[in-house]
Amino acid sequence: MEKAKILKKIRDCGILPVIALNDADQALPLAKACVESGLDAIEVTFRTDCAAEAMKLIKKEYPELLLGAGTVLTKGQVDQAIAIGVDFIVTPGFNPEIVRYVMSKDFPITPGISSAGEIEMAMMMGLDTVKFFPAEQLGGVPALKAYNGPYKKLMFIPTGGMTIDNFTTYTALDNVVAIGGSFMINKKHIADKDVDAMKADIKAAVDRLLGIRLSHIGLNIGDSEEALRIAKMFEQFFHMEYKEGNSSIFSGSKEFEIMKVEGRGEKGHIGIGVNDIDRAVNYLSKRGVRFEDEAIVKDGKKIAIYFKDEICGFAFHLMKI
Repeated sequence: MEKAKILKKIRDCGILPVIALNDADQALPLAKACVESGLDAIEVTFRTDCAAEAMKLIKKEYPELLLGAGTVLTKGQVDQAIAIGVDFIVTPGFNPEIVRYVMSKDFPITPGISSAGEIEMAMMMGLDTVKFFPAEQLGGVPALKAYNGPYKKLMFIPTGGMTIDNFTTYTALDNVVAIGGSFMINKKHIADKDVDAMKADIKAAVDRLLGIRLSHIGLNIGDSEEALRIAKMFEQFFHMEYKEGNSSIFSGSKEFEIMKVEGRGEKGHIGIGVNDIDRAVNYLSKRGVRFEDEAIVKDGKKIAIYFKDEICGFAFHLMKI
C-alpha cells in the first residue's frame, strides 16, 4: 500500500494500539478484536521473542489490518519485518543508519524523535511524519503545540504516557496523525485472549476519540411568524433566549434551530457533534451509516457531513465541535 494511504488510514483511526505480546497465541484474538471494532491498524513491538511469529499470524489471517513492526532497533529486524509483510516500521528513537536503511528499501518508517534537532534531521531526510516518544515526559501537548510553529509541515504520532483520560487532548491537535499506546486494550484481556473484553476496551477508547454528542435539533417550521412564536414559547417555558437569523432562529445555546424556511428532512434535522469529521465517518461507515459524497467545507476544513438517509423523518448530519 502507498505510504500516503497508510498514513490516511492511521489518521482516520486516530488510535494505534502498540502491543508487546508475550505469546504468539495472543495475536489472532487481538487482531480479531481490532478488526471487529473497526480499527484499521496495530503495532506489534519487537520487545518479546514471539513478536515475529505473532506478526506472521496476523498478516496471514487478517491481511486487511495494517500491521506495524515496532521497537525496530537493528537492520536484521528491518529485514525480518519486511519479509513478514508488515506495512510500516516504527523505531523508538532516531537512528540515522536505521532510518536510511529502511528508506533505501522505499519502505514506510516512522522514527521516534525527542528534540528539535532530531526533527530537523528527519525533515532533511525527507520524512513528513515522526513518532514523538516518550510524549508525556517530553512536554506532551504544549510541546507539540510549540513544534507546530517552526515545523508546520511535520506530523506526529505521540506515544508514551497516554491514558484514556488524556489522549483526546493530543488527537485534537492539527499536527497529530494519531496517538499510539497500550492503554486502550487491557493487558490482562490480551493475556486471557478475551475477544469480547478487548472489543469493550477498544469501544471505550473509540467513544472517547469520537466524542459523539447531540448538538442541536432543527425544526422545519417553514414560516417566519410561526417560527418566532415557537422561539418565544421556548423562551417562556424554558428561559431559552433566542437569536433570529435570516433563515432560522436559534434558541438557548443553539439547542434548537427553528427553521423559517424548510430545510433538509421531512420534519427537520438533527446535528450530531463530533471531535473530528473524518474519524467519525471512518467508524460510523463500518457500523452501517451511509454518508453523502460531499462534506460541507469552510476555510479548507470539513465542518459537517449529512447522512444519505433520514431517520424518523429527520435528516442527520455530523458537525465538528
